[in-house]
Amino acid sequence: MTLEQLRIFVAVAQALNMTRAAEALHLSQPAVSAAIAALEARHGLLLFDRVGRGLELSEAGAIFLPEARAVLAQAEQAVVALDDLAGLRRGTLRLAASQTVATYWLPPRLARFASTAPGVRLSVAVTNTESTLAAVLAGEADLGFIEGDADEPLLRREIVGEDRLGLFARPDHPLAGKPLTTEDLRAAVWVMREPGSGTRAHLAEALRPAGLALADLDIRVELPSNGAVLEALAVGGMIAAASELAALARLAAGQLVRLDWRFAPRQFALVRHRARRSSAAAQAFLHSALDPQLRGQVRMPSSE
Repeated sequence: MTLEQLRIFVAVAQALNMTRAAEALHLSQPAVSAAIAALEARHGLLLFDRVGRGLELSEAGAIFLPEARAVLAQAEQAVVALDDLAGLRRGTLRLAASQTVATYWLPPRLARFASTAPGVRLSVAVTNTESTLAAVLAGEADLGFIEGDADEPLLRREIVGEDRLGLFARPDHPLAGKPLTTEDLRAAVWVMREPGSGTRAHLAEALRPAGLALADLDIRVELPSNGAVLEALAVGGMIAAASELAALARLAAGQLVRLDWRFAPRQFALVRHRARRSSAAAQAFLHSALDPQLRGQVRMPSSE
């Protein structure tokens, strides 16, 4: 059994499709099929059930998957140790970030680090808060950046910045320009970020003192990004909660207005695994990213 076979097995288990796994690994589909067949033949077990034209993990495959991931994570740690010996002349830094952080907080910091450590390859997965936490826990990301809390004892959380949510609608929306009540929010038609996003979780927390839960709202559409949510407001009489930073350009162009409902600031946080050693690249990136000179590059918009 080789590490390459393990990588191929994990990729197929995630995609449940040989062709998509091959594309993700930049391998040919026959090479991926042959690696799975070799694993199965070597151990006399089927790792996947062929159901119609698709794949499903067999019982053996489901049991083997976390073991394979653990071995790959250990191999990554060995690579990290060797990369540390080479300083920052080479290596990989894997980041995962929720969308608002990835769009507004990370870019200047990534550019600054890339200019000082050109030998380090940067990989950034833009997901939501829940998926970012999962990536750090699984060892698939060295550092994670989220909007909000991380209720997970295996992760260490550090505040690195903040923004604020706002409620937005078209300028001709009936709620524009009037003080909002809880009944207005209950009666409004909403477009909402997907479950697992920091924006959705922060909205739920902010509505709680007003006696409202997300289940009380008329949510007609769920979308996977701030941009998609704000774009959806251009059609129909919906309202949405989104980052003030994400809405700035549309506010300035007169496409949207901010509704009269104030949110407290929310925090951007760094998360990393307590049990995993940070690589030299990760430590250097954090030293650069948390430089106070960069803190002013993402300013909170006024909510007045």
